[in-house]
Amino acid sequence: MRNSFKVLIAALIIALPTLSFAQKSLKFGHINSQEILQSMPERDSAEVKMTKFQKELQETYEGIQVELNTKYQKYLAEEKTLTDLVKKTRTEEIQQYQDRLKQFGENAQQEIQKKQGELMQPISEKIKKAIGDVGKENGFIYIFEMAPGTSILYNSPESIDITSLVKAKLGIKK
Repeated sequence: MRNSFKVLIAALIIALPTLSFAQKSLKFGHINSQEILQSMPERDSAEVKMTKFQKELQETYEGIQVELNTKYQKYLAEEKTLTDLVKKTRTEEIQQYQDRLKQFGENAQQEIQKKQGELMQPISEKIKKAIGDVGKENGFIYIFEMAPGTSILYNSPESIDITSLVKAKLGIKK
């Protein structure tokens, strides 16, 4: 009898954590972080800076292009009167301007991507932190991204949309 009592106690000790886990409901959430990003005031400021940066690069690109076109037009106008050596020199100069323009365009694209990352990273980090805080405060196990283009194949009605909770955490009004 004592052995069966010990076995019963041992079984209860082992089973209790499992039973309490089964009784606890798992909370899953989903969010549309793109919607949050679109409604953040910092995004507008970042876009203004990005537009200004792109405009500066575009103006420089156009300036190089004008120089190239001017040199090319001058070359075409004077081509018949130039010696072979001068023609060759001017052709090489025009080719250098074309290469310079191409290189500037490639570098500009890289700089645009880099600048966009610099401007958007603090905003993304702020959103990520707010999502984590809401998740912890409300006992979520997982929070899934539900923005258009994500590959969630099924969304249960039991999954909670936390987009409004995160907006509130960030101080964004509806």
